[in-house]
Amino acid sequence: MGIRFCKFHGFGNDYIVVENTELRNVPDISEFTKKICRRNSGVGSDGVAVLERLDGGEADYSCRIVNPDGSEAGFSGNGTRCAVGYLYFKNLWTNDNLRLKTKSGIKNYEFLKRDEDTFWYMAELGKPHFAAGRIPFKSDRPDSRIENYELQISDRMLPVTALNVGNPVCVIFVEDFDFDWRKIGSEIEIHPQFPERTNVVFVRVTDQRRIEIRIWERGAGETSSSGTCSIAAAVSSAATGKTARTVAVHAVGGVTEAVWRDDDEMLIMGSAELAFCGEWFGT
Repeated sequence: MGIRFCKFHGFGNDYIVVENTELRNVPDISEFTKKICRRNSGVGSDGVAVLERLDGGEADYSCRIVNPDGSEAGFSGNGTRCAVGYLYFKNLWTNDNLRLKTKSGIKNYEFLKRDEDTFWYMAELGKPHFAAGRIPFKSDRPDSRIENYELQISDRMLPVTALNVGNPVCVIFVEDFDFDWRKIGSEIEIHPQFPERTNVVFVRVTDQRRIEIRIWERGAGETSSSGTCSIAAAVSSAATGKTARTVAVHAVGGVTEAVWRDDDEMLIMGSAELAFCGEWFGT
């Protein structure tokens, strides 16, 4: 018997969702994830979300996010939303609210609507961290904010803003996307000043209520959407006075509604759409 899974995506950012009981005979979840995420020889995805039912104390379920390179993420906005969509699709959870335990803390999900096999949620993601030591970002002053910091990359100094929104994110404001942002993203992901590596998001501000982004994710590379990068882009745009605290974040895959409330809480609204379910017989 194979490992049963369902594949969901949030605006094209796809995740294989599996219950932890399916992995009882898997000796190495990292190697399993590398194989199943391969586009040509596996199922293909931007990561694996592993769900475990809890006793209902501080949270209802836990969710681990494993990247295609086998590393474990602190959090994924789209990945966890896909996991929550799985629970509703399978009728494992039917309440309008769900508390999900992640590596970066408890996240709250409010069910908004279902349109066939597409599920919409508002998610509370917690509060952003700006101090270098919390990102983490190597600095002589771990309590300092990393804003318009001149980061040395291979051929230039590049002004960056960095923060932690469950994962470390490096934000770069641009006028357009007519440059090799993928090369820059891949270089910054593993930059020595980010000791745990980092997501990289390139942001073009259109107006006070709208931004566009391109995404290079830690451990996954280019993705069509990212909840983590979307909220990081929105928070950074508002924190630097470029936008309001509520913005529509336009990625290649779709639009995420992002809110940074006055009480510092971050929220995103988006969908989890079922692609298919199946069984994995790979070794």
